[in-house]
Amino acid sequence: MNQRRMTTARVVAAAVVALLSVVMSLVAVSPARAAVSITINGGSGGRTFDGVGAISGGGGNSRLLVDYPEPQRSQILDYLFKPGFGASMQILKVEIGGDTNSTDGAEPSHRHTSGDLDCDRGYEWWLMEQAKARNPNIKLVGLAWGAPGWLGGGNFWSQDTINYLVDWLGCAKNSHNLTIDYLGGWNEKGRDLNWYVNLNSALDSRGFGNVKIIASDDWGFGAADDAVNNTAFRNAVDVYGGHYVCGYRGAQSSCPSSTTAINSGKVLWASENGSDDYNDGAKALARGINRDYIDGKMTAYINWPVIAAITPNLPFATMGVAVAPQPWSGYYAIGKNAWVMAQTTQFTSPGWKYLDSSSGYIGGNRNNGSYVSLKSTNNSDYSTIVETMDATSAQTLNFSVTGGLSTGQVHVWATNLNSGNPADYLVHTSDITPSGGNFSLTVQPGYVYSITTTTGQGKGTATSPARGSMALPYSDTFDSYAVGREAKYLSDMQGSFEVVSCGGGRSGRCVRQMAPRQPILWTGGSHPYALLGDLGWNNYTVSADVMLEQSGYAELIGRAGAQHSFGPEGLNAYYLRVTDTGSWQIIRNNTDNAMTTIRSGTVASLGTGRWHTLSLGFSGSTITAKIDSTQVGTVTDGTWGAGQIGIGTSTTETAQFDNLQIYTGSVPPSPSPSPSPSASPSVSPSASPSASPSASPSASPSVSPSSSPPPDSGACSATIETVNSWPGGFQSNVTVRAGSSAINGWTVKWTWTGGQTISQAWNGDLSTSGSEVTVRNVSYNGSIAAEGSTSFGFLANGSAATPTVTCTSP
Repeated sequence: MNQRRMTTARVVAAAVVALLSVVMSLVAVSPARAAVSITINGGSGGRTFDGVGAISGGGGNSRLLVDYPEPQRSQILDYLFKPGFGASMQILKVEIGGDTNSTDGAEPSHRHTSGDLDCDRGYEWWLMEQAKARNPNIKLVGLAWGAPGWLGGGNFWSQDTINYLVDWLGCAKNSHNLTIDYLGGWNEKGRDLNWYVNLNSALDSRGFGNVKIIASDDWGFGAADDAVNNTAFRNAVDVYGGHYVCGYRGAQSSCPSSTTAINSGKVLWASENGSDDYNDGAKALARGINRDYIDGKMTAYINWPVIAAITPNLPFATMGVAVAPQPWSGYYAIGKNAWVMAQTTQFTSPGWKYLDSSSGYIGGNRNNGSYVSLKSTNNSDYSTIVETMDATSAQTLNFSVTGGLSTGQVHVWATNLNSGNPADYLVHTSDITPSGGNFSLTVQPGYVYSITTTTGQGKGTATSPARGSMALPYSDTFDSYAVGREAKYLSDMQGSFEVVSCGGGRSGRCVRQMAPRQPILWTGGSHPYALLGDLGWNNYTVSADVMLEQSGYAELIGRAGAQHSFGPEGLNAYYLRVTDTGSWQIIRNNTDNAMTTIRSGTVASLGTGRWHTLSLGFSGSTITAKIDSTQVGTVTDGTWGAGQIGIGTSTTETAQFDNLQIYTGSVPPSPSPSPSPSASPSVSPSASPSASPSASPSASPSVSPSSSPPPDSGACSATIETVNSWPGGFQSNVTVRAGSSAINGWTVKWTWTGGQTISQAWNGDLSTSGSEVTVRNVSYNGSIAAEGSTSFGFLANGSAATPTVTCTSP
């Protein structure tokens, strides 16, 4: 080789060495992340999966859902419970109402007093029925937050309370055909070990031996420690339930239980978690569902709450998997939380087994994310749920399937929690065919993935109407409701306001405060009151007829705004409070419960058992109070400019209310009947919704009702009204009323004259023959009490019409 060629070779070699040096330097600075190997071994041991679900209760958080119009109400319920549609909840835990506030309101008790029992009070029965209708396999759990004050003389841990809970189980079984699977004690109030032993004995002796007992629905797993030295307690309890094991409203990155609990042999549940915004809490939820099992061997994750079906002035007004704050407009929104929940619930079932050796942290590092694997009861199908909330880059996962599990095609679904676009939630991204049981998947940061051999998953596509303000005037005579029910939109904050036959010589129905003594409280005490309406109401008058039943006071509330968290007495509002002796006050309150009397006086004694009319009016900063149409006081105060109305009583007062009216101006409108329990009043829309049947516009046109003559004894009548319309279609509601005697079954008929056709109906069994329409009752609404009512609705194609309708009853 000549000198020139040798020199050139040396130059090239030096350049190659230099280049390799640079490359190696770059590799050292930014190394490629190694793929992580995960074996999905069907032979692995693991605990039995019990499910993922949520809580209705601990605060009246589902209150407004029952008042939603159709089809929005059914759409929401489908998103919550229907398999293959939305959150697909596997567990529903409900509050056993106790007439007392438990965060966002009070729920009515099935036994207000020792001599009282009504198995139809409240909306939890209805919600459980709706959940079961959509998912017959859903597990039901009951738990008390508070209770009526007569139990045990105010002592929850009493035999009275055990009997009370067993009565509730009897209501579920005998009146609602519901099987309650689990029962708790007193939410977050400690435990009496002997009480649980006695509860277990009572369940066994009264035919509820299959109901499993949870202890103690408190923070942590102290119940497991107590059970170590108390054999009777240990044998009485089936599940140890701990609250907020991942921390309260935190990232849910670490979710331990306790060594004692894990080694106890008992089932462990995260029996309350969450309390987070329906969108912003999604990443924490994704971590917690996986890490509850990885860290603490908890086999159920129960989120608080199911839904925020409450008005925005209440605490925690956006928590759950969805929000439904406006039954008058039909508006609702489904959150990211629903789709995170779906990534587990739509790919597993209670009874599946966790695979311990196939669950853990990616690469052994929590910051990379977590994964859990579960196998089906057929021992072939499996699902692996992966979350990468804290990862900072993509990761490749190399899966190897063994232990008898299917090595066939796997389906991959994903939710991108970094996105605000609902189109990126619960997406079927790909199918993979393993080779020799092996396959790879690259996962991105901030995602939840479900890798499964199962099928049947899906994503609902229902559309909510726009938000809309609740129009005034609004009135309710309470005459259309059955005795024992709650008036539409009237949300109990403390105590229990229930429809009764009026007293004081008045006919018809009224609302009565039913709790005759202070309940056994869960949170801070307050006098009974209930709220209704729109936070945007400002200049209006609220009036109602009031009858005091004993010494005490009744009140009207106006411009009610924010309510204190865990302290329901604290409310930004004005009150007109009147006692039986004739003393009256105009009061201003705030969230610190700084009750300030800003005007007061005395009128002639109102007495008891006599009806009087109270009104409280607002015009700018001027507040005016009237008693029996006589102005008794006026005051200038501009602290609160807008808000809801309410009614209230003193703590032991069982006053009655009638003819509620909210109107603008100084003269009330002519009395009008109560709103139908299933129909929505007129709405002023805040945005123009899509003009299509699925959008169900929130603006209500003028209504021309068509009705039959008043029914005779034993007969029925029907009234049809158009509640929404749009080009080419409309929505109608039909109210069916009983006469002076109860009926059991009804049939409504009419004939179209304009070529209309019905595209969808609810709460009725529809059949058509040409232009003739027949609707019969369904199983749950055929029986109507004397002078009571029920309703059904439908969507139709064509021009809106109100034909003459007839009703017959067997």
